[in-house]
Amino acid sequence: MILDDDLNFAWREMPNPVRKSDEVLIKVQAAAVNRADLMQKDGCYASPEGWPQWCGLEAAGEVIEAPEDSGFCPGDKVCALLGGGGYSERVTAPSGMVIPIPKGLSMVEAASLPEVWSTVYLNLQLEAGGMSPGDVFYMQAGASGVGLAAIQFAKQMGAEVITTIDSPEKAKFVRDLGADYVLDYRTEDVRPVIEAHPPSVALDCIGGKLMGECFRHMVFGGRWIMIATMGGSESLIDLETVWRKRIRLIGSTLRSRTPEEKSAILKALQQKLWPLFTARKLITNIHAVFPIKEVEEAHGVLRRAENIGKVVLTFQ
Repeated sequence: MILDDDLNFAWREMPNPVRKSDEVLIKVQAAAVNRADLMQKDGCYASPEGWPQWCGLEAAGEVIEAPEDSGFCPGDKVCALLGGGGYSERVTAPSGMVIPIPKGLSMVEAASLPEVWSTVYLNLQLEAGGMSPGDVFYMQAGASGVGLAAIQFAKQMGAEVITTIDSPEKAKFVRDLGADYVLDYRTEDVRPVIEAHPPSVALDCIGGKLMGECFRHMVFGGRWIMIATMGGSESLIDLETVWRKRIRLIGSTLRSRTPEEKSAILKALQQKLWPLFTARKLITNIHAVFPIKEVEEAHGVLRRAENIGKVVLTFQ
């Protein structure tokens, strides 16, 4: 599934990927859709150098070939974090960016894990310096794939969670996950809640004017992590707040990280979080599943912000 010169999807026969000595070749059974895919389709977020220049940041399937020292054998069920190219029947990835599927999870569920959970672990554990009981965590777009993952991670760490959504159905779902303060941004103002419960950690994919207004209520030593600017790239911040409160404003992306950095994150996920998925103490919610040739419809679900959790494409 490639992008043609007019940035439209086209299902075409492409040469089979050639596996490098340190890579795993995977037969893809499912690939998840991410907002980065929408940006790539719109022509503003290309794959990093060396990766296929079409969409797909995470996939699940069976190993076809693998290095002898990788620990993988043909037929192993795995999921992978990719720099691009997941919307295809076969992909290659460095062996460190491939990990076994959590026991008890389906291929569709597994395909939805690597990108969002790597994003959450990177930012809430590494960039934020870890979370602990007593932290107050602020996450907009709480019903998105990243939002649902971040809420669960924060609750596992003992934090109090403030989040925003845009429908009663989404509100109920995130409350059931444990979110403490859930606000419909269309009808409710989050600022009084932020003022009453100052965040110590924020994971922001929205930005815009509201970001600066909430930023000033961070606690001393707070960490505000920007991963996207869906609500606009400009905001007014009182810089005196930054130095007086020693607040850290951190810009972060996963896709531009090195394979070594991504491998370390995935290893941590497998060791620390995969057992929680097997025990169903963590979940991934699959909002909808589409065959790959209905990718436009799948993207439409995300563009209209209809999803609670992940949208996944399958290859039959």
